[in-house]
Amino acid sequence: MTGTSGTRPSIYPTLLYADAKAAIRQLTEAFGFTESSVYEGEDGLVMHAELVQGNGAVMLGSKGRGGLFDTAMKEAGTTGVYVVVDDVDAHHRRAVEHGAEILMPPTDQDYGSRDYMARDLEGNIWSFGTYAPEIRV
Repeated sequence: MTGTSGTRPSIYPTLLYADAKAAIRQLTEAFGFTESSVYEGEDGLVMHAELVQGNGAVMLGSKGRGGLFDTAMKEAGTTGVYVVVDDVDAHHRRAVEHGAEILMPPTDQDYGSRDYMARDLEGNIWSFGTYAPEIRV
């Protein structure tokens, strides 16, 4: 399969935020991501950041930083991202403790997953659950 090596994910959701520094704080503090790298411009805007959760990652940056991707994303809507976690209830408690807006509390789904859903500070929807489909190629 092209684009994969070792344990590197081959898909990275990429988001732009008006306040990328606040987004990084919320994603790490409330949703348990680990900051892998953050690169800031001289003006303090986040040019590029990588946050890790399990064996996956998201990339993000500041809106208004310039460049083709920033221009292309200017009129884009919010994004929805699903993240696999081992303990949905503990993850949910952490999010609540850090003031995250919860859209759906931990709920057992018909297909065997336990999920909850939250909205971040800029309207993106984050779902966290136990459903981890096997990728078959």
